[in-house]
Amino acid sequence: MYVALVPLFQHLPLRLGPPNVSKIAYILLCHKDPDAIIAQAEALASAGDYVAIHFDANAPQTEWDALRDGVRDIAGIVLAEPRVRCGWGEWSLVKASLCALRSAHATFEDATHFYMLSGDCFAIKTAEYAHAYLDAHDCDWIESFDYFESNWIKTGMKEERLIYRHFFNERTQPQRFYASYKMQERLGLKRPIPKDLQMMIGSQWWCLRRSTIDKVLAFCDARPDVMRFFATTWIPDETFFQTLVRHLVPETEIQSRTLTFLLFTDYGMPVVFHDDHHDMLLCQDYLFARKISPEAKELRARLAGLYLRQGLSFPIVNEGRKLFEYVTTRGRVGLRAAPRFWETEASIGRDRDLMLIVSKKWHVAKRLLAELNKISDLPCVEFMFSEASTPLPDLGGIEQGLEKRSRHRRALVRLLFEYHGQDRLVICVDPSDFDLIEDFYADRCTTRLLEINSLFSDAYLVGHANRNGLAGKETGEEIMGQLLPTIRQDIGSESDRINDANWPGFHSISQTSTDEQIARTLASFFGLSGEQALQLARTPNLFDD
Repeated sequence: MYVALVPLFQHLPLRLGPPNVSKIAYILLCHKDPDAIIAQAEALASAGDYVAIHFDANAPQTEWDALRDGVRDIAGIVLAEPRVRCGWGEWSLVKASLCALRSAHATFEDATHFYMLSGDCFAIKTAEYAHAYLDAHDCDWIESFDYFESNWIKTGMKEERLIYRHFFNERTQPQRFYASYKMQERLGLKRPIPKDLQMMIGSQWWCLRRSTIDKVLAFCDARPDVMRFFATTWIPDETFFQTLVRHLVPETEIQSRTLTFLLFTDYGMPVVFHDDHHDMLLCQDYLFARKISPEAKELRARLAGLYLRQGLSFPIVNEGRKLFEYVTTRGRVGLRAAPRFWETEASIGRDRDLMLIVSKKWHVAKRLLAELNKISDLPCVEFMFSEASTPLPDLGGIEQGLEKRSRHRRALVRLLFEYHGQDRLVICVDPSDFDLIEDFYADRCTTRLLEINSLFSDAYLVGHANRNGLAGKETGEEIMGQLLPTIRQDIGSESDRINDANWPGFHSISQTSTDEQIARTLASFFGLSGEQALQLARTPNLFDD
């Protein structure tokens, strides 16, 4: 779940260009809450656009009657019939989409674009902005990735979705679904994929030009074999339009992305947005967002009136995905996978002394090491697990790339000891790399740690947020004001975790300590004389930003 982030934007007047020529026909798939659907469709149609609504035939008749009565007198809205009983992962979802699409195509002859929406989607830009956006880009907007080469499918069936026929719903009839699949697999009843099609996959929320819809509908009428094939594939709403558009339209005219902002958790579930996401949503480079929580009454009310407003501009920060990743990964402890057996048995060496300098401000640790090199012959390496550009000797290729360094961390450090021909080595580590520190402490070598505690001004934290993609140049002061406490707390929790580990050989220096206090700690940690340690403690501008 997101943290509360941003207050209201101060919108600036939009500079209007030539009159908009685009007219959008929204294909609205929904299955409940007719009052909300009526309000959503009326807002879209009031801006001069069109709406074709498919209301799931599984819904009660009373809700269908309420929807039909509610939109009867609203111009620009058509109800698609016949209604289809829809089920997740079934062909019925594509069938319902085609039903609404054909109704819109036949009814709204001047519609230039057809945009797929659900009842959980809300506009995060004005109609004025959306029309100008589409006018500026003569292309189709649809995620379209190679089905077999991309990693769009994270878990579960992949090839099996296509090469076997699926007659049952995996969610409502799991026993029949898997029994049918296993029987076909056992009997070798694989079927070929249509030879002239390159299978593609992507989100079902697309926006296509009228010329593309003309081609898609004509293809559907001309190719019953392809229709039969997709009718028994599993989750065809992620492959049908994506494959056909790529087959019918030149690649140069396709933007392989959706104009609807949506996020998924690690478990493949859609992220639900709430009241405190309003301003984060508005600054994303998308026209709509889903899913909006039914309980987010305030958010729904604010977004419902947005589409019809005029004269607004939208600072595009587009940091939503980065923020979600940042917030959801905070607090996770441990490794995602077990270490390889040859790595757990590898050792740096029992008689070696590994000294870790842990500092959130990398430049402070680097200044300290530069001064240490002047007064001692200790081999020192900077943040080699954080910066790919860290200078390293040729160690046979193991030093190439951050991923390889981290994966073979013990072997890399052992080779560095051998390269320098000493039994002591100093390396710098970011405090966020707790698992790396923990792994070194688990080795047979003697591991000691010096934590450098610096003060963090708001200006530094702003720079930290920009460097890590949590904010951008367009992020306002009020937005940053709410983000900074979270970042400050996160940095503090990294330090607390290291202190709470109670590792042996732990030392700490602080920006608030005197030179003499810092010198005593440095003398103990590095084995320096009092004079050398004091010189090191008085490193010019040590803690400056």
